[in-house]
Amino acid sequence: MSPLGVVLPVPAQATELLDFAGLWAYERKPQRTSMRQGIWSRETRHGRPGHDDPFLMMLGTPGFSFRAGEVWATHLAWSGDKQLWAERSTLGPTVLGAGELLAPGEVRLAPGESYETPWTVAVWSSEGIDGLSARLHEYVRSLRAPLKPRPMVLNTWEAVYFDQSLERLMPLVSAAASAGVERFVLDDGWFLGRTDDRRALGDWTVDPTRWPDGLTPLIEAVRSRSMEFGLWLEPEVVSPDSQLARAHPDWILGGPDAPTWRHQLVLDLSIPAAYDYVLKSIAALLTEYDIAFIKWDHNRDLLQEGKTHGQTTALYRMLATLKQRFPEVEIESCASGGARIDLGILEHVDRFWTSDTNDALERQQIQRFTSILMPPELLGSHVGAPTAHITGRQGDLSFRLATSLFGHAGIEWDLTTAPPDDQTRIAEWVAEYKNRRALLHGGTIVRSDGDDPVRLVHGVVASDKQTAIYALVNLRAPEAAILHRYVFPASIPHGVTRCARSSSAPRPARSRTPHHRGWPPAR
Repeated sequence: MSPLGVVLPVPAQATELLDFAGLWAYERKPQRTSMRQGIWSRETRHGRPGHDDPFLMMLGTPGFSFRAGEVWATHLAWSGDKQLWAERSTLGPTVLGAGELLAPGEVRLAPGESYETPWTVAVWSSEGIDGLSARLHEYVRSLRAPLKPRPMVLNTWEAVYFDQSLERLMPLVSAAASAGVERFVLDDGWFLGRTDDRRALGDWTVDPTRWPDGLTPLIEAVRSRSMEFGLWLEPEVVSPDSQLARAHPDWILGGPDAPTWRHQLVLDLSIPAAYDYVLKSIAALLTEYDIAFIKWDHNRDLLQEGKTHGQTTALYRMLATLKQRFPEVEIESCASGGARIDLGILEHVDRFWTSDTNDALERQQIQRFTSILMPPELLGSHVGAPTAHITGRQGDLSFRLATSLFGHAGIEWDLTTAPPDDQTRIAEWVAEYKNRRALLHGGTIVRSDGDDPVRLVHGVVASDKQTAIYALVNLRAPEAAILHRYVFPASIPHGVTRCARSSSAPRPARSRTPHHRGWPPAR
C-alpha cells in the first residue's frame, strides 16, 4: 500500500465499484464490479498516470448511474506513480484510499526536511455520477483564473505530419483563417533534423533546411490573419539519434543503453544541467517567436523504478517557472494522447489532449467519461479527416462536427483537400461553436442514465436552466425498427418553448414507418 495515503470511510450501502482502464487511443474505459470482502487496488507504474489510469475510483449504492444513486469517489492530484484502492473488511468500515506510489528509498529525508503528499480529492453525490461531475467541475473551475474564451484550434499533425515547409503550410493557413480558426498550431517536425519519429528529439532549434528564415514568416502569416500561433514540443525525452544524446549520454535516465520506447529515451530532469538545458531551450523559443500556446507532449513511460517522484516534481517546477516568465503562454498537457490528465498537472496547464484518436465514434465514450472529472473547456476535441487516422473508420462530417462541438473544439485535417461544400459547413460549425461557447464551457453537463449500447444522450444546461444544447448519438444500428422516445436529462423547467436543430447536426433520416418522427420534445 502507499506509505502515506489518505483513507476515507464510506457507508456500508456503497457496494458497487466503478473505475477505469484503457490503452492508447482508447482511454477511460469504465469497469464495474461488486465490492466484496478484501481490497481492490489499482496501481500505475508508468512515471505518468498512463492510458490505464484508474482516474476516479467510485463506490456507490447498488445500480448507481449517471442520474441516480449515492456515489463516493476519490482522485489523486498527481502526475506520477499512484495507488487508488477500496477495502471492505469485517473489522472496520469500508474505505477509499489514494496516495503516491513510491519505490523503496525513492524519497529520503534528511533531518529537518519534510515530504508533502499529493492532494487527494474526494467528492460525494446523491444524484449519481452527474452529481459528482457537477461538483468536480465547480471545484476545478474555482482553482484557476477564468480562462479567456477557448479559441477554435487547427493543429497540423494529421494534416501534414512531417511534411513541413512554408510553401506546404501557407494554403492551410489561408484555409484555416477562412474557416474562422483562432489558433494555428504547428505540430511535430519543425526542429533540427526531424524528418520522422526516429531522430532529433532534444535538439530544440528550428531546422534551417525546412525553415531557412526561421518560423517568423509562418508566424507572421498566421498573425496577419488574426490567429494565434502554437508550437508542439516534447521536452522530457530525447532521441538516441540526436545531437543532445551524443553530447550528454550522462543526462539520460538509466544511461544511454536504457531500453527505448517509440525510439525515445527519457532525460533525467533531476540533473540540474539537463533541467537547465530544457528550460533555456524553451525560453529561447518563447523569447524569439510570438508563441501563444505550447502543446507539451510526452510519448513514453519512464521505465525506471525509483525516479518517478523526482521527475514529476521537476516537471511541475519547470512548468511553473515557464508560467511565471511567460504568463500569457497557454500550455496543453498531451501524453501520447490522454495519458496525463489529472488535477496535479492542472495547476500548470490550460488544456488537455483527451486522446490521440480523432475517430468520432471512439471519442463519444472517451469524452463522456473523461468529462466526469474535467470540464469540457479543458478537453481538446478535434474534427479529423473523413477516414480516421488511427482506426481507418470513415465518419460522416456532421457526426465528426457534433462530437467535437462538446469540448475545446478544433480541427486536425488538411482543409485544402475538403470539398467546397464541406468547407462551407465547417465555417458554419466554427461560427456556431463561437456563438455557443459560453454555454458549452460554462453550463452543467448532463448524460443519459445507464449505458445504452445503441444510443447516448448528453448535453449542457445553462446555469439559469433557460437554455440547453443536447446530442442524441447513434453508436450503432438500432435494435428496433420503431425507435422509442428519449427524455432529455435535466430538461429546462416547464417544458420547451423553442427547439432548434443545430447546424452541426444531420437532418433526421427518413424512416419507412410513419410512427417515427425524429427527436421527441424534452420533458
